[in-house]
Amino acid sequence: MAILIDKNTKVLVQGITGKEGSRAAEQMLAYGTNVIAGVTPGKGGQEVFWKPVYNSVKEALSNHPEINTTSIAVPAAFAKSAILEATEERIPLIHVLTEHIPVFDSAYCCAQALKARVRIVGPSSIGIISPGRAKLGSIGGDNPGFSYQPGNIGVISKSGGMTSEISVILKKAGLGVSTAVGIGGDVIIGSTFADLMKLFQEDPETKAVVIYGEQGGTYEEDLASYIKESGFNKPIAAFIAGIFAESLPSGQALGHAGAIIEAGKGRRIEKVNTLKDAGVKIAVTLDELPNLIKNSLE
Repeated sequence: MAILIDKNTKVLVQGITGKEGSRAAEQMLAYGTNVIAGVTPGKGGQEVFWKPVYNSVKEALSNHPEINTTSIAVPAAFAKSAILEATEERIPLIHVLTEHIPVFDSAYCCAQALKARVRIVGPSSIGIISPGRAKLGSIGGDNPGFSYQPGNIGVISKSGGMTSEISVILKKAGLGVSTAVGIGGDVIIGSTFADLMKLFQEDPETKAVVIYGEQGGTYEEDLASYIKESGFNKPIAAFIAGIFAESLPSGQALGHAGAIIEAGKGRRIEKVNTLKDAGVKIAVTLDELPNLIKNSLE
């Protein structure tokens, strides 16, 4: 079954006439994702890769009511309005590829999504892929098959690049992926580790989950709390980056926007200990992940 996207996913690309949007649309189409149309204000009436372009999300949906997903790749200055267009039209899944969105804008958009009962993945999300079925965004680049093969392991990562790296490591060990999700490394994101773990719990195809976390924020700690409170019963293996960062001064940002420690919270060692206490297997190196999963499934 996988989670979030499959062969029934019908995609709108907001920002399809731009560099990032057109590249993502081309990659999605090449992978077999059902891209229906695009939106760029002022560019209505054009076509990109033989897909119609509309001036607004409302106009696109009036012509293509089957659309159930949007992938947003617009400049950061226009991201808030693009996301709000999608939430107002209640598109169930809103993927946000755009980076460098102001924190207040992200927080406001995520709040509106909750009110509208729709899901945001991102901002700064490289994408989502259910191997052999569909992909959103730029995940896997021009050759997703190199990194992702179908299987029964879920992958959730704060880092876009590490989403693919982990999937390659799993593939070399004979393991495949049900769905891989780059959730983005920003301070505010629409779908957290815990949010997606709920979906993996309900997915009969997914037998175990691998996560890639980083210092900063409390999303990993929130996941540990969710595991304990919900009784999540599928094996989880995690790699938490940040050994070098632990030597830096408190408050120092490193890497993603969310990789910042404040008020003594968000340190790697705290995340590792909290996850261990919740029963998560911790990898010291990425190469340890496959064996941790295999041993847990035996």
